[in-house]
Amino acid sequence: MQTASGARLDMGRLALLLVFLGVGWFFWDSPVLLPLKLLVVMMHESGHALASLIVGGEVKHITLRMDQSGACLSALPPGIFRQIIVFSAGYLGSSVMGAVLLLATFRFRLRRPVLAATCVWLAVMGVLYAGDSFTLAFCLGTAVVLGLAAKFLPDGAVDVVNLFLAAFTALYALFDFRSDLWDSRVRAGSDAALLAEQAWVPAIVWAAIWTLMGISLLGWAAYKSLHASHGPTQMRMPPLSSARRS
Repeated sequence: MQTASGARLDMGRLALLLVFLGVGWFFWDSPVLLPLKLLVVMMHESGHALASLIVGGEVKHITLRMDQSGACLSALPPGIFRQIIVFSAGYLGSSVMGAVLLLATFRFRLRRPVLAATCVWLAVMGVLYAGDSFTLAFCLGTAVVLGLAAKFLPDGAVDVVNLFLAAFTALYALFDFRSDLWDSRVRAGSDAALLAEQAWVPAIVWAAIWTLMGISLLGWAAYKSLHASHGPTQMRMPPLSSARRS
């Protein structure tokens, strides 16, 4: 399949993405995937934290829990638009990270930089904003694992880790929309309900806006990632069978 710009649908990338999405879906309730779920929760809370800093606020701390809940405590200047930006940045933040991982992994040759950047992000967030020992231990422990993976794994193994990380992040972001925003019992305690108290717009409206924006972003990233242009300026994804370290 070819678009008007000459980009072709890369069936290999599509097959890999579907395989990893299927693995994540099938083993969703496995405790083995808990660290990855907490990683996406940290992306959600980091979205709140970054938005708080952008609007001139102060991040007090971030906490994670084993039940996959999390919290970002911030002090914000007055203003309804600041509230909207900060509350919206959680669910949309995890979608943005999913989109970035898809593009960086599938479209560009960023195999080790992806893991290295994730390692640095976790270490910085843990040291600066962890609100308890569990959150700090998770951030630093996961940062060490990803840093060692970026340093020592062969190229093929790094590709597999990155591909699964990208697929799982996107899958979790979609599941987050479904479980947190479209289950009325859960939505009552979600960011949408908290923002509804501040902005006088029903929680279901915020749920619809965030879901539409998040799915659109992930869909666009998947489309761009799976359609490989063969122009001279495009970087092409190396085969997973490569075992040579760069």
